[in-house]
Amino acid sequence: MHGPTSRPTLLVVAHGSRDPRHAATVSALRARVRGLRPGLRVEVGHLDFNAPRVPRVLERLSAEGARDVVALPLLLTRAFHAKSDIPAVLREASARLPRLTIRQAEVLGPSRLLTRALERRLAGAGLRPGDRRSTGVVLASAGSSDPEAIAVIADIAWEWRRTAGWCAVRPAFASASLPRTADAVRALRAEGVQQVAVAPYVIAPGFLPDRIAAGAREAGADILAPALGDAPELARLLLHRYDQALATATGAPAALPALTA
Repeated sequence: MHGPTSRPTLLVVAHGSRDPRHAATVSALRARVRGLRPGLRVEVGHLDFNAPRVPRVLERLSAEGARDVVALPLLLTRAFHAKSDIPAVLREASARLPRLTIRQAEVLGPSRLLTRALERRLAGAGLRPGDRRSTGVVLASAGSSDPEAIAVIADIAWEWRRTAGWCAVRPAFASASLPRTADAVRALRAEGVQQVAVAPYVIAPGFLPDRIAAGAREAGADILAPALGDAPELARLLLHRYDQALATATGAPAALPALTA
């Protein structure tokens, strides 16, 4: 049981999936976050498909005497779930659990830590350090009907090319928006790019990440990275967003985590 002077609990809010790989990935990421900060209580709640659901976790925390929770969306862009679904769930829980203070942290992206994690995954998939100038990257996200989220992916692609030295970085989407992964791969080929790599901008395997992978294979991409998963950069980013949420509440600045991998 955590008393009122304890650090606020970190509640990672995952979307949930029928694919068991999703829950396994979230569990592995939670374990890595706990390893980075052993004194912090880290819980996971799901919006759909998986148990425990977010309201049930908050009820349990309140019953155990917790007084403060930082709810952190396990999302890479600020789209519908971050703007609507999660706030609605948290408001309803706050009304039922008046002794529990619940703060919603910012979504994970954009962040330099995420592009570092993408680079880690690409290297693990076979990209050599000296290949950047001859490699075009497809930054493949799940997709969204939210124009803000789509614009953020385009901005990340532009900035990643500028700072990392790729010959090109093109956004692509598994749903809701165009181009699809296969079309982006083909476009880079048509422009004469020597090597094409697909970097899925997704956290866990599932239906849409599988669609990204299928598009990469269909169009003959040279390198296909796996999902971000429990990359150490992602775990550090979760803790940074947690610290930011607390700093916002107190007016203190939150220090950026070290970028060494």
